[in-house]
Amino acid sequence: MADFHVDLPDRRLRARWLGRRGDAARPVLVFLHEGLGCIEMWRDFPDRLCAHAGFAGLVYDRTGYGKSSAWSSDPGVRYMEIEADEVLPRLLAATGIDDCILIGHSDGGTIALNYAAHDPPPLRALVTIAAHAVLEQVCVEGIAKARDAYRDGGLRARLAAYHGANVDGAFDLWSNAWLAPGFQPMDADARLPKVEVPVQALQGEDDEYGTELQLGIIAGKVSGYCETRLIPDCGHSPHLQQPDRVIAEIARFIAPLGAEN
Repeated sequence: MADFHVDLPDRRLRARWLGRRGDAARPVLVFLHEGLGCIEMWRDFPDRLCAHAGFAGLVYDRTGYGKSSAWSSDPGVRYMEIEADEVLPRLLAATGIDDCILIGHSDGGTIALNYAAHDPPPLRALVTIAAHAVLEQVCVEGIAKARDAYRDGGLRARLAAYHGANVDGAFDLWSNAWLAPGFQPMDADARLPKVEVPVQALQGEDDEYGTELQLGIIAGKVSGYCETRLIPDCGHSPHLQQPDRVIAEIARFIAPLGAEN
């Protein structure tokens, strides 16, 4: 389907509808991309999941990524909280989504957990893929390697194909935050216990940015139902590396939500 832009007071976000929105009784799947992602970097995963599970979807470029507008001022280490607390609620309202399931990868999963902590009325459930509840040393090391690759030019060229003029701002925001002294992706102790909607947390067995600790913290701290799945033979992007397995797992988890009246 054709892309469109959502004009919010302080930013302009590129978005794309997936599937048909004819069934008002079924929640919309809203996809939140990773820290250096955008619509195209999901590849065909959102389309395949929506078609397999029978839900409509919305995928979009977050602030400063892809073809969305840049941040009007530097959000610093709070960028994920701002996306969850301020931007996502306005995006859902502007697109008329009052019933949704969030599907978040990496940073997107952390944003989804932050958003869910407010128990917002539109949210029915959420799925995280390689989300970070806490910062681990393996993640710091992985991002430091990514910064080196970016400075060498190879990674920057690959990312520029997706982010255009946003590329430096997107990379610097992400890497500077995650490598800042004392940084944590979220206030897990304060926010996770306020998450009451059903949660499915997925992670690759060989995730180069995190360990099973993330799954344990999410499952151990949220207040509602939570299931975890460690996906074998893949790293930080299970939805791209083991798409059939991940689609089947998510479709099973969200199926009862589509059957509710």
